Amino acid sequence: MKTLITGSSSGIGRETALIFLERGFEVYGIDIKEDTINNPLYHHYKVDVRDKERLPELEDMDIVISSAGVQNSQDDISINLRGTINIVEKYGVRKGIKSILMVASASAHTGLEFPEYSASKGGVITYMRNVARRIALFGGTCNSISPGGVMTELNKPVMEDEVLWKEIMDLTPLKKWATAEEIAEWIYFLTVINKSATGEDFLIDNGETRLNGSFIWPEA
Repeated sequence: MKTLITGSSSGIGRETALIFLERGFEVYGIDIKEDTINNPLYHHYKVDVRDKERLPELEDMDIVISSAGVQNSQDDISINLRGTINIVEKYGVRKGIKSILMVASASAHTGLEFPEYSASKGGVITYMRNVARRIALFGGTCNSISPGGVMTELNKPVMEDEVLWKEIMDLTPLKKWATAEEIAEWIYFLTVINKSATGEDFLIDNGETRLNGSFIWPEA
């Protein structure tokens, strides 16, 4: 099946692309960064998800995964939310689509992170439900995931600070964060194996939101 993944050069998006490629999917990656994947089934397009006019003309995607995102920048809303809308409307909302997955965040549930980041991810969840209703007419599923802490480059400011890391682990019931590979497996399950869950947001945060919500970050 043909799968489109944004944010495919690093983090969750890259790990998701690798899993799909390993399992024989043809993957089309969109990222503002250079290609970091060497596989004959992978096709890379270096473009900003906000730039609707430059998005490549790709037809008949079976699965669309919107993973591209930023954190604590001036562009959180335009990239995380508007970029997701651009991608999903262009490639996902069509007859024949099998599944759409959007990456939100635990902060969409708590509001305990950067203001525009939390707002952008909350918007992703609301938009996901709008899309789920529309593509249900085509028999397609649409869901989002809300990771808590994930071991990625974006989170190094706290992962590499022993004091802050201890504070985070003290507040996290399972005493760990997810790896990008684990999140990618969730994405694979929800887009390939799942046939019945749609319009749902899946919180994957080691219990930090429902059992003991907080947010820790270095002071500015």
